[in-house]
Amino acid sequence: MYATVIFDVDGTLIDTEQAILLALQRVLSESCQKQYACEELHFALGIPGMTALEKLAVRDKEQALAKWDDYMNDYFHTITVFTGIEAVLSELVARHIPTGIVTSKTKAELTKDFVPFGLMKYLSFIVCADDTTKHKPHPEPLLKYLELSGFRPETALYIGDTAYDQRCAGQAGLDFGLALWGSKTPDLPATHIFQKPHEILTLL
Repeated sequence: MYATVIFDVDGTLIDTEQAILLALQRVLSESCQKQYACEELHFALGIPGMTALEKLAVRDKEQALAKWDDYMNDYFHTITVFTGIEAVLSELVARHIPTGIVTSKTKAELTKDFVPFGLMKYLSFIVCADDTTKHKPHPEPLLKYLELSGFRPETALYIGDTAYDQRCAGQAGLDFGLALWGSKTPDLPATHIFQKPHEILTLL
């Protein structure tokens, strides 16, 4: 049904929620003297860090972003690959279906937070925040993927966990698959809704 399957990273391939939010909480406490509950910061999941800091009206965003990135190291032990993800990626490769990622992480963040888990070997195409001028929910990141890979929108499936992913897919003309294992918005409209990663294989 699809010639390529594209994944978001945070909340879809790896569970980084705790690390991202705890590190951001710490930055905001130090930089803005403000205390936020994790629930108040969920909007920051799925968009570039600089965009999240802009929404939070942080004054010195460059310094705050550097601290946020640094503090992620302290919570790296909380990051895990979602159960079943590696098996699905391996099977997609075995079936000769090219896979890739479109993420709001920068290349440096991807190298530090994602590469250590050994999943890069399954991915043919990579689009990070550095690769586009505009970011999710704007369609440019997925359009960049299509440009790099040569696939048409109607032959590609984008799987993610947030409204940013869903809107990006819709505006780029791709079908959207909702990864319920990482999503905080289970009622998000989607072409396909996946309870578990292995369900992705039933489409192919």
